[in-house]
Amino acid sequence: MAPTKPFVPDSRAAWLRLLLVLVIGSVGSAGMWSVVVALPAVQAEFGATRGAASLAFTCAMAGLGFGGVAMGRITDRFGIVAAIAVGTVALAVGYLGAGFATSLAMFNAMHVAIGVGAAATFAPLMTEASYWFERRRGLAVTIAASGNYVAGAVWPPIVARGIEAAGWRATHLALALFCAVAMAIVLAALRAQIRGEGRRSHAGAPPPRLDLGLSGNALTGVLCIAAVACCVAMAMPQVHIVAYCGDLGYGPARGAEMLSLMLLFGIVSRIGTGFVADRIGGLPTLLIGSVAQGAALLFYALFDSLSSLYVISALFGLFQGGIVPSYAIIVRETMPASEAATRVATVVFASLVGMSFGGWVSGEIFDATGSYAAAFLNGLGWNALNVTIAVGLLLRARRLLALA
Repeated sequence: MAPTKPFVPDSRAAWLRLLLVLVIGSVGSAGMWSVVVALPAVQAEFGATRGAASLAFTCAMAGLGFGGVAMGRITDRFGIVAAIAVGTVALAVGYLGAGFATSLAMFNAMHVAIGVGAAATFAPLMTEASYWFERRRGLAVTIAASGNYVAGAVWPPIVARGIEAAGWRATHLALALFCAVAMAIVLAALRAQIRGEGRRSHAGAPPPRLDLGLSGNALTGVLCIAAVACCVAMAMPQVHIVAYCGDLGYGPARGAEMLSLMLLFGIVSRIGTGFVADRIGGLPTLLIGSVAQGAALLFYALFDSLSSLYVISALFGLFQGGIVPSYAIIVRETMPASEAATRVATVVFASLVGMSFGGWVSGEIFDATGSYAAAFLNGLGWNALNVTIAVGLLLRARRLLALA
């Protein structure tokens, strides 16, 4: 069907598409957080160590990373609707398999499929949203990325109550049904929007705004290292806050509430990051978020009372929510639009490697030491590397600008 009228960036139609994208991301990213809440129950049923049980999160992040690259290619060739359709099927299959898992290995393997399903609702949507906006591109990218955190704010308490009432198996089966139906309905609405008005692509996009004096591959490599570093640090509270609260005697339900609070404030952070990045650029925004994240990790290492953990979890979400979208904004500011989907997917993949490794190594550190104190310090060390890279790139940009 031919478009009925040309698509206009920053228009009402663009905002409607962005709203649909946010809803899809909020449902499709459920698998990134349900595994965190289910970790204690799954560990107990299979008699596993904390590190072994944490591998489910690692598998989900691996699926999200490799799936992101695959979904990016599907999006480039067939469009965003096809990518989300494939992701919906993968998500439903993964949840069904996890619910019927007869071993921890099978449960972990099913989270690869869950991660692949979630992949269609993250990096491809951020890139796609950037084509629908010009004046508010930073804000659009961060809103598209916020579906991940809306899911984190909404799903942990729901999953926790489901596990308490019906067990983790029935909860996973219910998630399979709900995600498949809900995503299909919203995807049909997005398809009608895109089919009725045409699809905005990178054709005719403006050239990069910022020159860092690095090749595309070199800059992508540097951003990948930064993404790994920041996300190793980020994974410690996000993956282990539920188990940490259980170890302190506060109970998993309290930890699920803290995770929800953390990600609720992460939504505020991500949207705020968009406003900030549209004014000062992606690199300064990345540096601000990274420094603030390090401060929150230090607070976790120093305080462990129930009230302080609620406050720190809120601060952690507020400080770190905009870090990953900042990389997508930096890519769009420094590289040609024709390369954006691949570059963004690659950097997001690196961030997921960091999340996967961070979630796993924190569990291993706990098993080795009997506490999370050393795991928080490990996160601080990786965060310092991210800050160093951000400072180096920012100084390089300012030096080249002064010489121009």
